[in-house]
Amino acid sequence: MDTPEVPDVAALSGMLEATGYLTDESLSTALFLAVRLGQPILLEGEPGVGKTEAAKSLALALDTPLIRLQCYEGLTSSDALYEWNYPRQLLGIRLAEARGEALTDADLFSEDYLMARPLLAALEHPGPRPAVLLIDEVDRADDEFEAFLLELLAESTVTIPELGTRHAIIPPIAVLTSNRTRDLHDALKRRCLYHWIAHPDVDRVAAIIRRRVPGAADWLAERVAGSVHRLRGLDLYKPPGIAEAISWAAALHVLGVEVLDEEAAGRTMSAVLKYDEDRVTVAARGLAGVVGD
Repeated sequence: MDTPEVPDVAALSGMLEATGYLTDESLSTALFLAVRLGQPILLEGEPGVGKTEAAKSLALALDTPLIRLQCYEGLTSSDALYEWNYPRQLLGIRLAEARGEALTDADLFSEDYLMARPLLAALEHPGPRPAVLLIDEVDRADDEFEAFLLELLAESTVTIPELGTRHAIIPPIAVLTSNRTRDLHDALKRRCLYHWIAHPDVDRVAAIIRRRVPGAADWLAERVAGSVHRLRGLDLYKPPGIAEAISWAAALHVLGVEVLDEEAAGRTMSAVLKYDEDRVTVAARGLAGVVGD
């Protein structure tokens, strides 16, 4: 596996930090093992804790492409693997008819008409380094698609009926994420390393805000981190995560807020709360308590 020199966990932590992604030793260790062992890794955690960003930052740190497959209900293997270029096939048929030539299925279903979707693109990435294949929110996909992934994750191999079995040129570093909206099958988990990403503590959230919102004052990062922590202690439908903390700090910074008080929080709650029920809950509790006044 031709990757930049990653001699140990500390080195990978530094490389991730250089991309703006702050991590702890346990997550750095899990990602390091995924890189060095060539084994898929499953990242689980609440929405907004940085699972997707971990894969993006890993690709940046390793200076290799990120190839992302966003999962959804009804996703099929064909949607994720490949499709045929039907307009080009039709053009080929018309040109052959104009020339009086006969086309066979082998002529139409050839490499010339094959369009790679994310999974096939990751397997056929020519290098020199393995691509990072992000299979995002795999828990949203159906059982059938999850079963399809088993061969790909275990063997870096897929089968295209018209063309046969395709083996990875350079096996990708596969990162799967899940919000745990449903339990994944044991067969899939057995093929993966596993790490649960918890919501970071207040100090780490403040550090992340300082990295992701350039120019934001230290006091603002700390107040936002503390306020988000208090919001997460309420009975909210969608507690804010790191993404919301960053958005809130960015909004306050752009508005030139110099004091995070009840009035400033009220004007910018749209950056933090995404459901009206949560807005009502917070209003009932009082914004003064949220911002620490």
